[in-house]
Amino acid sequence: MDIIISNASGKPIYEQIVTQIKGMIVSGTLVQGEALPSMRLLARDLRISLITTKRAYEELERDGFIETVPGKGSFVARRNMEIIREEQLRRVEELIREAAGEARGSGIALEELVEILRIYYQEG
Repeated sequence: MDIIISNASGKPIYEQIVTQIKGMIVSGTLVQGEALPSMRLLARDLRISLITTKRAYEELERDGFIETVPGKGSFVARRNMEIIREEQLRRVEELIREAAGEARGSGIALEELVEILRIYYQEG
């Protein structure tokens, strides 16, 4: 599992881990029932505190993305496709909100922004 931590990011490390694992689950890179690395192993691989990985896993479990089985580890939770779709829509809305704010602040007209989106969407 490739997780990239950025010290330059304004996000806390645990949040970077949560975001990336959620993304892997939503995209299907991590599938239902797949084992995640142990908290200790992930902490060692990322060279971060065990407390940080514990916090990330707890948040993922609270949000229903993973399940932890005592003595066995953490696994990608069984997910309802409707919930996955809702998460994908939420991520896209967040990105579009950011893009709209940037466009407004830069004086880019709505029509231009829509055309840019259309071009990127059709590229595939």
